[in-house]
Amino acid sequence: MTSFRLPGDDLEYAALAELWQLGSASVRDLHERLGVPAGYVYTTTAKVIDRLHDKGLITRRREGSAFVYGPAVAPGEVERARARHLMSRFLGPGPHAAVAALVEAVGEIDPNLLEALEQAIRDKRNSSRGT
Repeated sequence: MTSFRLPGDDLEYAALAELWQLGSASVRDLHERLGVPAGYVYTTTAKVIDRLHDKGLITRRREGSAFVYGPAVAPGEVERARARHLMSRFLGPGPHAAVAALVEAVGEIDPNLLEALEQAIRDKRNSSRGT
């Protein structure tokens, strides 16, 4: 498993998602696709890319006088880490009450989701047991 820190905000995540889609790009390319439409200056885009590199989420290689960046972490890895982070913040130090509230909310939103949740729990238990 690759060591990385999660994107800190929506702009970091958008830049990472763009790199997943493109495969590789320069800061200039990313700025044209993300920064310009959002009204950001070039240096804002460059700082975001530097932060993603510092967090271990993207790689860079020199091509001529510029760097070209690419994803260092697969989308699924980042999404699983984001989910773990979100759930640990949501559940807090006493997760039982939060889990009960979550199940109740899911049941109110869509009772069919409870069956899907039960199946996901069974699947996870079975995979944890090695069956």
